[in-house]
Order: sequence, then C-alpha cells, then structure tokens
Amino acid sequence: MTKTVTEYTNVINVCGDIFAKKTKDYGTAWRILRPSSLTDQLFIKAQRIRTVQETGQNKVGEKIEDEFVAIVNYCIMALIQLKEEGLTEMELEASEAVSLYKKYAQEAEELMMKKNHDYGEAWREMRVSSLTDLILQKIMRVKHIEDNNGATIISEGIDANYFDMLNYAVFALIHLNIGKSK
Repeated sequence: MTKTVTEYTNVINVCGDIFAKKTKDYGTAWRILRPSSLTDQLFIKAQRIRTVQETGQNKVGEKIEDEFVAIVNYCIMALIQLKEEGLTEMELEASEAVSLYKKYAQEAEELMMKKNHDYGEAWREMRVSSLTDLILQKIMRVKHIEDNNGATIISEGIDANYFDMLNYAVFALIHLNIGKSK
C-alpha cells in the first residue's frame, strides 16, 4: 500500500499543480458552472479518451494522460460546487481554491485507501480501457441522478460517484506511468 500511496500522491501533485497554474491564468471562472455542466465536461473528456482508445487515432494531438488529469480536476471542481454550499463568491482567491482542492483530494485519497484495503488493489490488474468505461458508467449514473433532481432510492449520491471517477482517473494515470515510483 505504501507504493500506492506514493504513486497516488505523485499523481495528485501533478494534477494539483496544473489546477493551481490554471487558477492563476483563468481565476476561478469554473465557479460559474453548475455540477451538471461539470458532469458534461467529464463526459466530453471520458468520451474522447474512449474514442482514441477504440480507434487508435488521436487527431487533436493531446495525450489521453492530459484528459485523465482533466477528469481528476473537474471532479474536484464538481465536489467543491456540490458540497461547499456556503461558498457564494464566484471568484475565489487562488489560495482558497487550492486549499479546497487539497481538501477534496485528501478525502478522495482516504476513500481510495479504504477501498484498496477491501478490494485488494484489484485496479492494478485492470486495463486503462476498463477504467475509462467505469468513469463513463459513473458519469451516466450521475447524469441520471441529476435528471432526477438528485433523488435516489437506494443508490449512493452524486458526490460518491465524483470521488470514484476521480480515483479511477488517478489509477489510469498510475497505469500510464504518471506518478510511478522510480
């Protein structure tokens, strides 16, 4: 598990660094997006990954690793939008945005460690394409819950799905050698 924690932390640090730099470039313009709009952004990223995986062609030229990083970051943005109900300002100080990012990244890591214990790190034997499919499945679940105004009868909520997508994207990035221990 030590190897996983190191790799996980390395990936989150890469993703967080990109989030922080984009926050300096763009501010927190993403705050205008509702969680459902962020879900659609996640769909676009995951669908592009799947298309590149299925066709073997990448006409845009951006690496799928960059799309998995975007999935991690959009999931954290969505969690902030969903869970920080008292946060009313559209423009956040960069330090506050990064602090919130770290808060949800830490929650995701804690969840990953619990699930890794119970599942025995099964993700290590999974293909990146399967992780992509699981992300797409979670997106479809979230869209359905959103279309039902957040109501569920027995299922986990939207936030749990965002956390799972985030962790699947981190696992994919580890498989793709982002954050691997040397």
